[in-house]
Amino acid sequence: MASILSLKGVTKSYSGKSGNVTQVLGGIDFDVEEGEFIAILGFSGAGKTTLISSIAGLVEPDGGEILLKGKAIDGPGKDRGLVFQSYSLFPWLSVEKNVAMAVDAVHKDRSSSQRKALVKQKVELVGLGHAMDRKPAQLSGGMRQRVAVARALAMEPEILLLDEPLSALDALTRAKLQDEIERIRAEEKRTIILVTNDVDEALLLADRVAVLTPAPSATIGKVWNVDFARPRDREAVNDDAQFQALRRQIVSYLGSLNAQSSAVGNNAIDLPNVTPLDLTPPPKAYRDAGQSGVKKRYLEFYKLDKVYPTPNGPLTVVEDFNLLMNRGEFISLIGHSGCGKSTVLTMAAGLNEISKGAIVLDNREIDVAGPDKAVVFQSPSLMPWLTARQNVSLGVDRVYPHTSRAERTDIVNTISGELAWAMRWTRLPPRCRAGCVSVSVSPAPLR
Repeated sequence: MASILSLKGVTKSYSGKSGNVTQVLGGIDFDVEEGEFIAILGFSGAGKTTLISSIAGLVEPDGGEILLKGKAIDGPGKDRGLVFQSYSLFPWLSVEKNVAMAVDAVHKDRSSSQRKALVKQKVELVGLGHAMDRKPAQLSGGMRQRVAVARALAMEPEILLLDEPLSALDALTRAKLQDEIERIRAEEKRTIILVTNDVDEALLLADRVAVLTPAPSATIGKVWNVDFARPRDREAVNDDAQFQALRRQIVSYLGSLNAQSSAVGNNAIDLPNVTPLDLTPPPKAYRDAGQSGVKKRYLEFYKLDKVYPTPNGPLTVVEDFNLLMNRGEFISLIGHSGCGKSTVLTMAAGLNEISKGAIVLDNREIDVAGPDKAVVFQSPSLMPWLTARQNVSLGVDRVYPHTSRAERTDIVNTISGELAWAMRWTRLPPRCRAGCVSVSVSPAPLR
């Protein structure tokens, strides 16, 4: 088969305010055949998103060339559909209209009825025909990611680019969307490039698996052919000796790359001076803000309902939810995608209006958002123009306006803890390290 995409010596670096240059891509050489499914494996921070964004035309490489059917790409185009790691939907538009935005922009030569039929087909293809009129706030994380896939497919691209679209999803939803992607591959016959850090996901879906070596100056390392019959059953392949052998080879190679990266890094880079965590108490201002005399029934969900209005009538997402928590308890909510987990949490955070019932925190009924309720969202929500430290400081400055600058700095340092090394990465925007930074941006105390 002929190559549809060729990358030749592609390089990309980022410059910081201090003049330091970080070489992310160190010369990528790779060819993709038409109709092929390629999985690119790599560690977090290796440059996978930079690579796929370069192919999409959203990032301009410093050197080398990216050829689509022999012609150099020049910015984004309808021949490449991209599904981002964090779903990017217009919250005020329905599922249908989010997909229609792409269709109307790309297929202007088609009639209104043709465009509408295309939207309907792609939304139904990802299993959301029943949710055409719903808005993103009424969907689970997995359903929102399906909308993003439908939108990319509705462009009818020659190449579908998937930037870790399943990484933030629960295991069951992830498995369902993997099946969805496999079905789309079979029905749409698209060329697909998937960026992932999951070896099993790569082996279940891809024709070939390419490994991106660790940053800096990442390149394509080894490439494996995945010669297993389709469709691949995730339980059956676990008992397949050939599958196990291939998986061991890839995992072993990744392990060797990790070891080499650590050894080279220790010799070539001055490591940040990070003080190990200890068990000393947090700053006084932080402790004082969290004082409460309530120990039992500290957080109470009572007969909680959530109903969303839709053009087809009320949609009940949560009904008669009851839960009692004592101070200091750690509770996990487990359930299928779309069952209402995020809805319960956003109501508890005061970000989502309660339809019926009540949530009581520390003897006060929750009706608005506030610093007594800290949230880490499913998708990292950071200010891309600020450093990691500045992102964390935003919340601290709002919550502790009465304290001195030194006290607020002490709080930032304390709550960041083991992630203090991330704050040394001022050369790159937060999106480059979203996975580690987002954990530290919810420092708000209990009161």
